[in-house]
Amino acid sequence: MTLVLFPLSAHLLPGGIMPLRIFEPRYQRMIAESREREFALCMLDPRQPDALRNMYPIATRVRIIDFDLLPDGLLGITVLGVERVRITDLWQEEDGLRVGEVDPLPPWQSGRLQADQHSLAKALQDVFNDYPEYAALYPEPDWEDASWVAQRWLEVLPIPVEQKQWLVAAKDNQPTLSLLSGLLVASH
Repeated sequence: MTLVLFPLSAHLLPGGIMPLRIFEPRYQRMIAESREREFALCMLDPRQPDALRNMYPIATRVRIIDFDLLPDGLLGITVLGVERVRITDLWQEEDGLRVGEVDPLPPWQSGRLQADQHSLAKALQDVFNDYPEYAALYPEPDWEDASWVAQRWLEVLPIPVEQKQWLVAAKDNQPTLSLLSGLLVASH
């Protein structure tokens, strides 16, 4: 599958919602063509000296769920993460827009949090309470679903990007849930 690649300094995972400000002409074109050409959000890799390839390989295909004209006159969009993908090849178009060949990755299976993991959802609820503008993006949070909770934590958790990419690339949510459980125990 071929997707336009939109590099950011943040992760978005399936089920995640993110507002974006679009101001560069190449990304305005990306939005204008989004009905014909889907796109993916990619995490920037600042250690990579090659400007074409300064993205980590795991990205998330997204779908636009809302448009808005922002007070500063820029285009605002809100995207929903659809599926994780692995970038296998990439190139740049004349205006600098990057495009890549990607392979879809299997979704993490949904499942209920185990009894000893409910504190992870409670701690995430505390984050939502502390950041109401973030919480407003999720009118129906799924506090019981282990994958939903793990993916929202990965979007906000301040850990090194390399570690985040390793967790995002995992075949299931278990490495993330283990890390989160360890961090929660260590913080108390």
